[in-house]
This record gives sequence, structure tokens and C-alpha cells, in this order.
Amino acid sequence: QVQLVESGGGLVQAGGSLRLSCAASGRTVSSYAMGWFRQAPGKERKFVAAIINSGGSTAYADSAKGRFTISRDNAKNTVYLQMNSLKPEDTAVYFCAARNRIGLALTTTGFDYWGQGTQVTVSS
Repeated sequence: QVQLVESGGGLVQAGGSLRLSCAASGRTVSSYAMGWFRQAPGKERKFVAAIINSGGSTAYADSAKGRFTISRDNAKNTVYLQMNSLKPEDTAVYFCAARNRIGLALTTTGFDYWGQGTQVTVSS
């Protein structure tokens, strides 16, 4: 079993930056693809970014391209999401997810383990 704990969320002004972290425990996730999703109040959970186990391949939602960067440190069993040029519409709870299957996935059903989420609020 894998446990995921997100951190780094908070309140930031539009144009600012945040770096989210996702620490995994229970087993190493170096062989897992990892992803970030977000969910705004009253809306469905949506894909933000994903990274393959080696870190050699990534994928981003259109809303994240050019502003967000996903990365991982397998030695620390941790995945990051650097978010720059934040906008009020980025406000959501951000969730980390792990995928114990081959390849990347861009949907919630493609991931096997989830964290509890961290709140990101961007003020205008």
C-alpha cells in the first residue's frame, strides 16, 4: 500500500508561485508514474500533470502548459509541482496520485493511490 501526503498549498496573489510536494510512504514509488489533479468546489477532479517513473516523460493539461512543471526525486520518494504565474482560476484542492501500471495516464481512473489534497487559493 502507498500513502501519499501533499504539502505546500496556501494563499497566493495572482501572478505568484507555489511549489507543491507529494511525499510517498509505504513503498517506493520510483517505478510508479505520478500525477497531479485538482478539484474546484462543485466541479469534477481534473488532470493537471503527470510524470513517468524515470522522469523522462511528462504530460500537462492545456491550462498548465508553460506555467506548471512536474518533477520527481526518486531518492526522496517525492514528486513536485512547481506552479508559476498563478491565476484565480487555479484555485482548487490539488491531489497527488500514483499509478502502479505501465505508461502515463491522464484520467482519475488511471491512478491507483491518492493523497488527501492540499488547498491552493489564488487571490485576484
